[in-house]
Amino acid sequence: MTTYSFRCEEHGTVDVRRGFGLAPAVAPCPVCGLPMRRVWTAPMVSLAPRAAVEAIDLAERSRTEPEVVTRVPGRPGGRTVAPTPAQRRLPRP
Repeated sequence: MTTYSFRCEEHGTVDVRRGFGLAPAVAPCPVCGLPMRRVWTAPMVSLAPRAAVEAIDLAERSRTEPEVVTRVPGRPGGRTVAPTPAQRRLPRP
């Protein structure tokens, strides 16, 4: 669920929870029933887990500054796995 903010001229800002992308541009005020316009606010990304924020930042950065590698990265822990016969036939850089 996503929190959307709407502004009523008489009652101020009201937060409404709807599914992602399902909020209308105008909604009725829960107090007076007058139409409220949707207010655009910054997403609450800071409340996300740190690992998710780092993954988002990495993906965003790689869009304009892709990381260039010259070889296939090694396995974690430095362990190597012997290639299978099918893998041995693959071209190597």
